Amino acid sequence: MTMQEKQNNTKTVAKLAVFGVCMFVFAIWVMPPLYTLFCEVTGINGKTKGKYEAVAAEVDTSRTVSVKFVASNNEGMPWEFAPETFTMKVHPGEAITTNFIAKNLTENIMVGQAVPSMVPNNATDYFHKTECFCFNRQALAPGEEAKLGLQFIVDQELPRAIHTIILSYSLFDVTEISPDDVESKKQQIQTSQLEQQNHSSLLTAHTN
Repeated sequence: MTMQEKQNNTKTVAKLAVFGVCMFVFAIWVMPPLYTLFCEVTGINGKTKGKYEAVAAEVDTSRTVSVKFVASNNEGMPWEFAPETFTMKVHPGEAITTNFIAKNLTENIMVGQAVPSMVPNNATDYFHKTECFCFNRQALAPGEEAKLGLQFIVDQELPRAIHTIILSYSLFDVTEISPDDVESKKQQIQTSQLEQQNHSSLLTAHTN
């Protein structure tokens, strides 16, 4: 192999490496929904399942499973984000409701997307989310705080060797790719401000 051929091969490898890094960054930080889809298809990172349609089932009161909740922010996501309750003791088959709390600490409208993962990985088939804030993007006004709801059922068929499930959510900033959500939040803020102004005017007129 000539020196020129070696140099060409080196350049090709370098270009492929850069391309691979760019695609990885795009998939995880720019488009988390694609990352979620990838993980669901491959089974990597213990990704949880989508929305589950609840059916009538008997609660197994003979067993108790500890469900722990973890919240984290992806790099550059300046929100407060935490579970309202960090640990819950549940019976398989029992419908459970809990919340996560998010607060936008910036002076701008922002949109967040939560991406779930679970440990142990083999628990994902037995953890059913009937409602979850992770199904939708969350738009918050400057300084706004919101309760983000989660409803789930631990399946009665959960292997008996599993006593603890850890459900983690990573919060990503998807503001730049969510212009419709930002515009909707702007209109909501304007409507709220107008209603407050009208209410204040009515109070002033009544006082006079």
